Amino acid sequence: MIFWNNATKLTVFCLLPLALGGCDRAEQMSFSQDVKPILDQNCIACHVPGEPGQNASGFSMESYDDLMKGTNFGPMIIAGNSETSNMVVLMEGRADPSISMPHGELEPVSKADIAKIRLWIDQGAKNN
Repeated sequence: MIFWNNATKLTVFCLLPLALGGCDRAEQMSFSQDVKPILDQNCIACHVPGEPGQNASGFSMESYDDLMKGTNFGPMIIAGNSETSNMVVLMEGRADPSISMPHGELEPVSKADIAKIRLWIDQGAKNN
């Protein structure tokens, strides 16, 4: 049987929330360091002015402001909600296959990269 004195109980109950809080924190995602390179690798070739993706939808990924502006049809990023952000829906293939992104025969964005984008969106889609 373990006997805890008041000092031991106090120490455990004061330090436990700190220890658990550290385990629950997700890595902070950065637009410039984490998200932009993924977009540059997988999306930017079509989603800049004059290219097919931008011509068809009005969606440019050239800058943070363009990304947050969305398409002619509405927003692509809902800050704080990756589940309903259209960009994630398209990347994950949860929409009609004819509009999944990247389009056509291009390789899909990796699950790891989509997870980074999701985390960035869920963290508020900040311009950082």
